[in-house]
Amino acid sequence: MKRQHEIVLVIDFGGQYNQLIARRVRENNVYCEILPHTVSIDTIKAKNPKGIIFTGGPNSAYLENSPRISKEIFEIGVPILGICYGHQIMSMVLGGNVRKGSTSEKEYGKTTITYNESKLFEGITTNTVWMSHTDLVDAMPEGFEAIAYTKDCPIGAMQNAEKKLYGVQFHPEVEHCLEGDKVLRNFLYNICEVSGDWTTDSFIEDKIKELKEIIGDKKVLCALSGGVDSSVAAVLVHKAIGDNLTCVFVDHGLLRKNEGNDVERIFRDKFDMNLIRVNCEDRFLGKLKGVTEPEAKRKIIGEEFIRVFEEESNKLGKMDFLVQGTIYPDVVESGLGESATIKSHHNVGGIPEDIEFKIVEPLRELFKDEVRKIGLELGIDEDLIFRHPFPGPGLGIRVIGEVTKEKCDILREADAIYMDILKEEGLYKEIWQAFATLPDVKTVGVMGDERTYAYLVGIRAVTSSDGMTSDWYKMPYDVLEKISNRIVNEVDGANRVVYDITSKPPGTIEWE
Repeated sequence: MKRQHEIVLVIDFGGQYNQLIARRVRENNVYCEILPHTVSIDTIKAKNPKGIIFTGGPNSAYLENSPRISKEIFEIGVPILGICYGHQIMSMVLGGNVRKGSTSEKEYGKTTITYNESKLFEGITTNTVWMSHTDLVDAMPEGFEAIAYTKDCPIGAMQNAEKKLYGVQFHPEVEHCLEGDKVLRNFLYNICEVSGDWTTDSFIEDKIKELKEIIGDKKVLCALSGGVDSSVAAVLVHKAIGDNLTCVFVDHGLLRKNEGNDVERIFRDKFDMNLIRVNCEDRFLGKLKGVTEPEAKRKIIGEEFIRVFEEESNKLGKMDFLVQGTIYPDVVESGLGESATIKSHHNVGGIPEDIEFKIVEPLRELFKDEVRKIGLELGIDEDLIFRHPFPGPGLGIRVIGEVTKEKCDILREADAIYMDILKEEGLYKEIWQAFATLPDVKTVGVMGDERTYAYLVGIRAVTSSDGMTSDWYKMPYDVLEKISNRIVNEVDGANRVVYDITSKPPGTIEWE
C-alpha cells in the first residue's frame, strides 16, 4: 500500500511561477501538486490537503472573463495563502474590492515593505520584497486585517487569522524577495502545521516498495539515453526488480567525448545492470548524409533511434513494462493531468502497435532538482547527475549544416576542453547550460606563420531556472581567453572561437 504523505495544493491561475512555488514547498519537505483553478471542490477535498496556495496570474480579478474559483473553497477549513493574483481573487470572491492601480501605484521589482505582527511573518528581519502588479486590493473582505503595507500599496498583505486565510501582494517564491522562503515556511509550519514528511529517503523507500508490488516478476525494458532522468529512473527500477530490467543504450555516434563509455561503465560495471549497447554511428551518419535542415535532422535521428530500439527489443522477446524518465514539469506542461505511476500505452514513441507495454514512470512526481538528489542517494556519479542538459539528437544539431564524422570529432574535442576549463575554474555548476557548437563556417587563420583555413567554434553559456528563458553568462575574460587558446591549439580543424552573448528570447539556447 502506497504511503500517503501530507500534501499542499498549488492552485494555478496562469502564473509564470507556479512550478517555482511548488518547488519551494517541496524544499520544505512537504509534498505538493499543482492543479488548475478549474479543478472541482470534490477533487480538492478528496486529496485532503494540509494547505492550499493560490498562484499569481496575468489577468485582472475584477474582469468578468478572468479566472475564478468557487467561494466554497474558503469554507472547507483548509489554510489558504493567495499570492499576487491569488491575493486579489481571494479578496474579490469574499466580498472585498480590487481595482486597477494608478501609474504611481504600480509596483515592479524590489520594493520596501513594512510588516505588522502575524504568524506569516514570524522571524523576518528584512523589509525588501519582489512586486509585480498593476492591480491592487482596494478594500478587504469582512473579517480581514492588513498585515503589511508599502508606500504605494496600503494592503501589501492581509489575513483572517481565525479562518487561516492569508494574502500577499508580493512574490515570496522568487529569490529576489528577501526572506520570502521564511514566509512560505511560516505558512506551512506555523499555519498549516505540517510535519514535513517528504524527503528523498522516504521517496526512494516508498517507490521501491510500490514498484515491487506493481511489477512483481515481470520483465521491464528501458531506453537508456544516459541523461539524468532516464538514468535515475533505470537505477531506481533496478533497485526494485534487479535482473528483470534490461536497458538498451543506442550509441548513435552523436554523443559527447567518452559519453558512451561512461554510460556503459556506470550502468554495467557499477550497478551490474543488464545493458545492451548498440553502436551504430555509421548507420546514423549514413542517414544524415547531405541533410542540413535542423528539423529534418531531428526527425531522422528520432525515427532511426526508434528503429534501432525496436530491433533490439524484438530480440528480447516479450517485455511487459517500459521505463520512461517522465518528471513532474513534463506532467504540468502536458496539461496538469492526474499523476499516475503506471499506465497502459500502445505505440510508444513509434514502437509498433502490436507491442503493448505498460509504462513505468517512477519519477513522475519529482522536479529536476529532486531527481538529482535521488540520483545521488542511489549512488550515481555526481558528474552524470549534474551535467548540463544535452539535446536528444545530440551533436546532430550542434553541428550546423551537414553532419559528418570529421565535424563531430572536432566538436567533441572542443566541447570537452570547454567543459574541463569550466570545471577547473569552478564555474560549471554556476552555469545552467554550456556547450560548444560547430557552424558550417571556415575562416582564415595564421598558425606558426602559416595560413590556415579551418572551422569556427562557437561557445555558449546561459543561466536559467527552467530553460524557458535564459540570459547569457558573463564569462570572465581570462577564462574566455584560456578556452579559446586551448581549443585553437589542441583541436585539429579549428582556428577561431566566438562567444554567444544572445539571451532567450530573442535567441534560443541551442543554435540549430
